[in-house]
Amino acid sequence: MPLTLTLTEGALPNGAEKVAIEKITNAMLKWHDLTGNETMKSNITAMVQVLPKASTFSGGKEFTGVWVEWKVPSFAFIERDVQIGFGIDATNIIYELSGERQPKENIYINVVHAVDGSWNFNGNSMTNEQILRAISLG
Repeated sequence: MPLTLTLTEGALPNGAEKVAIEKITNAMLKWHDLTGNETMKSNITAMVQVLPKASTFSGGKEFTGVWVEWKVPSFAFIERDVQIGFGIDATNIIYELSGERQPKENIYINVVHAVDGSWNFNGNSMTNEQILRAISLG
């Protein structure tokens, strides 16, 4: 399940991106009741993109932003309490790692759902049912 953390240069101190990825990954696992599930954890990958200050905009004007984006099977992030809880946790993780300098209103979170059956999990194309079965084995 790819996690993409995109941020404007300077939004986080150098090196804090690694900590952010680990904490955001753990928050996702927590909100899906999968903490300690090695099958799930090993299938979470992440990518960090740090963009120059002149490359991020809001309302057509340069600004400093942070974007947290998940690409997941359609059964993830469907419960409202998971969406809200994860959103609060992820926002607070970035806010705290920024030294409370990155405005919370400029931290954005979104989830993209994959088409069932198109997900590559453990090196194999799997349906949602097959993924859930694999996760259930821990």
